[in-house]
Amino acid sequence: MQLTKHTHATVVLRDGDRSLVIDPGAYTPNSADLVAGTSAVLVTHDHPDHFDADVLTAALDAQPDLHVWAPADVVTALGEHDGRVTAVAPGDTLQAGGFPVQVHGGDHAVIHADLPAMSNVGYLVDGRVFHPGDSYAVPDTTVETLLVPTSGPWAKLSELVDFIRAVKPTRAVQVHDLMLSEAGRGMFAQYSGQLTGIELLTLQDGESVDV
Repeated sequence: MQLTKHTHATVVLRDGDRSLVIDPGAYTPNSADLVAGTSAVLVTHDHPDHFDADVLTAALDAQPDLHVWAPADVVTALGEHDGRVTAVAPGDTLQAGGFPVQVHGGDHAVIHADLPAMSNVGYLVDGRVFHPGDSYAVPDTTVETLLVPTSGPWAKLSELVDFIRAVKPTRAVQVHDLMLSEAGRGMFAQYSGQLTGIELLTLQDGESVDV
């Protein structure tokens, strides 16, 4: 399976005829093109850097075979589109673009105590790749490739390190990194590797790795 990292939190998974896009958000300039190239989209939560309502609404109108899975608040924003937009919750299992998917998590990481709690789910795809959205909640399953958010108003290096230590993946890949400079990405990768013993891969936008 090939994992391609795009701007910020957007990831595309491909394996033969199977393809899947996760979190095509407004911070990703080519999100519309990525969605146009698949029949399956997963959304972790309703923040605009993960969810572009205009892009997905237009795609659902133009692509009759497109299906979207997302938390209930995203489904409310999009509408059901004849059953092609499906609400998910932790504990659910589904087939998306030919990939088996398990849904984990439930809560967005705390940005500040004065802000209301927000929903967020993580997806384990094909029993191998885990996208946590905006959370360091540890899934209760084995993960080979862990996507690790490194920037944002809620992200913190110490919690990132504990997240990787607890999950114990074979491979870790840096995502959700738009707010970091190249030096910042390098710093997070350096500290993470030193403290976990697992290399935190830093991919450029559009770069792929086999997982």
